[in-house]
Amino acid sequence: MNNSLFSNKLITKLILSSIAILLLAGIGYMLSTLYYSNKYFSETNQRLHAHLAQDLIDEKFVEQSPIDSLGKVNKALFGDLMHDMMAVNRAIEVYLLDVEGNVQYSVVLDHSDPNSIPEKVSLEPIHRFIASKGQDYILGDDPRDPENKKVFSAAKFNKGGKEGYIYIVLAGEKYLATQNTLFGSYALKVGLGASFLTLFFAAVLGVLSIWYLTKNLREINYAAQRFQQGDLGYRIAEHHKTDLTGLAQTYNNMAETILTDMDKIKSLEKLRRDLIANISHDLRTPLAIIQGYIETLQMKESELTPVEREDYLNKINSSGERLSKLITQLFEYSKLEANQVEPQKEPFLISELANDIHRDYQMLANKKNIALKLNMEEQVPLVFADISLVERAIQNLMDNALKFTPENGEVIVEIKLVKKNVEIAIKDSGPGITKENQQLVFERYRQTKTGKEKEGAGLGLAIVRKIIELHDASIKVFSRPNEGTTFSFSLPVYQNGLSLV
Repeated sequence: MNNSLFSNKLITKLILSSIAILLLAGIGYMLSTLYYSNKYFSETNQRLHAHLAQDLIDEKFVEQSPIDSLGKVNKALFGDLMHDMMAVNRAIEVYLLDVEGNVQYSVVLDHSDPNSIPEKVSLEPIHRFIASKGQDYILGDDPRDPENKKVFSAAKFNKGGKEGYIYIVLAGEKYLATQNTLFGSYALKVGLGASFLTLFFAAVLGVLSIWYLTKNLREINYAAQRFQQGDLGYRIAEHHKTDLTGLAQTYNNMAETILTDMDKIKSLEKLRRDLIANISHDLRTPLAIIQGYIETLQMKESELTPVEREDYLNKINSSGERLSKLITQLFEYSKLEANQVEPQKEPFLISELANDIHRDYQMLANKKNIALKLNMEEQVPLVFADISLVERAIQNLMDNALKFTPENGEVIVEIKLVKKNVEIAIKDSGPGITKENQQLVFERYRQTKTGKEKEGAGLGLAIVRKIIELHDASIKVFSRPNEGTTFSFSLPVYQNGLSLV
C-alpha cells in the first residue's frame, strides 16, 4: 500500500466521520428546535391568555353565580357561556372547580353518571399562577389527560357566598390532536429543509477544514514518498512552524537516523571486506611457513642434520603458535565487536593481579634483556571491574610494550590512586609513536611503522580499547618519537560495597 493511498483513506475517514458527526448534530438540533419551539409557543399562549379566566368571571358572573343558593351548578348559565367561548377558540377547555380542586362541571366531561368520582385538579400550580398574575410559565393538570401537564389560565371567584375556581386548559384535546397531525409534516419540513441546508454548508466547510488541517500531514506524506523514491536528502522545511511540529521533527530525525545507519552499514561492509582480506593474508603467512617447512622435512629428511631438523621444527612450532594466537585474537575481538561479552564486575586487588602479571612476564623480558619494573603505591584499594578482562587488557599492553622495546630497554608498570580511581600505566622505552598515529593504533589491522618486524594482526590494542570501554572508561596514549610510549587507563575504587565513580 503506497503512501498516497494511505493519505486518501485517512482523509476519507476524516470526512466521513465529520459528516456522521454533523448528521447527529443536525438531528439533535432539529429535535431541540422542535422541543423549544413547542415550549415557546405554549408559553406565549399562556402569557397571552393569562387573564382569560379572570375576564370570564368579571364579565359573565356579575349578576348570576355559577353555583346557585342550593350549592348546585347553574348548568344552563355555565353551559351557554362555555359553549360560546369554546366556539370562538376550540383549543380551550373550561372547568368549574370547588375550593378543593374537584371538577364541578365542564361541557367536555360526561356528568350523566351520578356515582362517578369527580376529576380533581392540583391546586398548587393554580395558586402559583394566581400569585404570579400569569407572568410565570406554569403547567397544570388536564382532567381529561392526567398523565400530561398543560398550560392553563385560572382565577378564583366568590359569588353569593360560594367560592371556587374557573380553570381553563389552553391546549385541550382537540388542540393536541391537531398539533400531532401537523407535527409530522412540520418535522419533515424542518428536517429536509433547514437541516439539509445546514448539513450541506457544514459538510462543505468541514471538507475544506479537513483539507486545510491535513496540509502538514500531506507534507509529511510527500516527504516519506520522496524518501522512498531515493531522495534521501529531502527534509520537511521549517518543521517547527507546522501544526504537527513533533511528528515533522520525528520524521526528520528518523530520516537522519536511517541515513546515518546506512552510512554505518556501508562502513561495516567495507570493514568486513577488509577483515576478510586481512584475515586471509594473516592466516596465509604462518600456514605457508608451516607447509613449506613440513614439505622440506619430507623431501630432505635423510639429508638434514639433527640441528637443522630441530631448527625446522622450532620454526613450525613458532608459526603454529602465531597462528593459534591470531585465531584467538580474532575470536576474542569478534565477540567484543558484537557486544557478546558482558563484564562480570567484582571487587579485587589490582596490586595482586599486577604482581602475578609482572612475575609471568619477567622471564620473557629477561630473554630480551629488557628491565621489567613494577611501581605501586602502598595499600592500593580494591577496584570494581571484571578481573579476567582487566588481566587480558594488561597482558595485551605488556605484549605490545615488550614487542616494541629494544634490547637493554625497560618496561615500567605503574599503579597509583588518582582521586576516586586507580590508574594503571604501562611505559616502554621503544621508538615512540607520532602524534598523528597515536589514535590509529587502537584501530584493528593498524600497525605503525617503527622499524620492527611486523608481527600479529594489529588486534591487541583494539581488544584493549573494547575491554576498557566495557568498563565505561577510556584508554590514553602518551608518546613522542624516540622517547617511548605510555598507555594508561583507570578503574573505579570499590569501598563500603559501592563503586566510587
